[in-house]
Amino acid sequence: MNVPLLDLKPQLEVLRAEILDAVTGVIDSTGYILGPVVERFENEVAEYTGTKFGVGVSSGTDALLAALMSLDIGEGDRVLTTPYTFFATMGTILRTGATPVFVDIEKDSFNVDPRLAAETLEEAVGSSNPIKAILPVHLYGQCADMQPLLDLSKQYSIPIIEDAAQAIGAEYPLEKDGSIEWHRAGSMGIAGCFSFFPSKNLGGIGDGGMVTTSDKEYAAILRYNRNHGAEPKYYHARVGGNFRLDTIQAAVLSVKLKHLQKWHQARRKNAATYSSLFTDAGLVNEPVELPHTVYGKYADHEQHNHHIYNQFVIKVPKRDALREHLANNSIGSEIYYPLCLHQQECVSGMPGIAKQHFPIAEEAAMTSLALPIYPELSGEQLEYVVRTIKNFYQ
Repeated sequence: MNVPLLDLKPQLEVLRAEILDAVTGVIDSTGYILGPVVERFENEVAEYTGTKFGVGVSSGTDALLAALMSLDIGEGDRVLTTPYTFFATMGTILRTGATPVFVDIEKDSFNVDPRLAAETLEEAVGSSNPIKAILPVHLYGQCADMQPLLDLSKQYSIPIIEDAAQAIGAEYPLEKDGSIEWHRAGSMGIAGCFSFFPSKNLGGIGDGGMVTTSDKEYAAILRYNRNHGAEPKYYHARVGGNFRLDTIQAAVLSVKLKHLQKWHQARRKNAATYSSLFTDAGLVNEPVELPHTVYGKYADHEQHNHHIYNQFVIKVPKRDALREHLANNSIGSEIYYPLCLHQQECVSGMPGIAKQHFPIAEEAAMTSLALPIYPELSGEQLEYVVRTIKNFYQ
């Protein structure tokens, strides 16, 4: 049996005619840069995330870069973030001239530890190189613990940029007036940054991204910055970049957005099936540590996407040998991520970044493994994955 890590063909087969109509419509319009198709999709994403504005950009990486630039993050500034995520989180900070300030992650969620963030922010008070932003990552499709981070943001008057590249539609329970209100990723900080890379739950047919915000002035700055800082044309009040969302990508993503909730539900169902199968196989906790759905403790959690499973990541001993075993049995897997950001060669000589130690993140990098989780997987395929893993550890 073949179980790829991701197979986009079943999704494409269902939507092929509608996607081709949308692409043909853009081609026939001859309006290929921004325009009403992009604006429509921006409005759809803003509504979906519970924000007022969406600003389409060319990739998730450029979403982060534009969000930082639009807060005037630059030389001498510092940005608090996690060492355990995709490179773009650190790369965009460095490209502005700022320096990332890492804090370790929580063992259960893989996301930044708010307690350590609080300690780091307290230590930074009065520094000549202030921390100018907090950049949590909603890794694998589950929101970081935003309540304490929002409290820290308010306490220190530091804005939060949410790296929600893997988490569009993921929900977080915020307390308000003694009750719980679920908020979607990208709606809690000043900005939410999304990626529409093809492997994402909402993926395009190429690169694409979005920044969401409910701050009107900030949204205007974002629009300037994605278009060379020009407003009006040929008049440049800022130094921006060419970060525009491609119109064809917007058209395709608008088609797909209507199906996103259904795909989230299918991924959550697959995750629940994995949990049952691993439990029945006697593999849970030893040797297989399953993903922790941190916000599943809330009574109404099943009504909300407390985890959208962009990846289904387990932690296991002998990870590399298991991955080879899976590949030999035609099962796809991936390591997200084999190195922490502070361990990357490109920062090995940078003071304040290299030679740091984040034990929980480093342990995750050595033991984590992503299994197939895409919506169209069959029950037989899921059973085969778990059976193959059981055979490895017997």
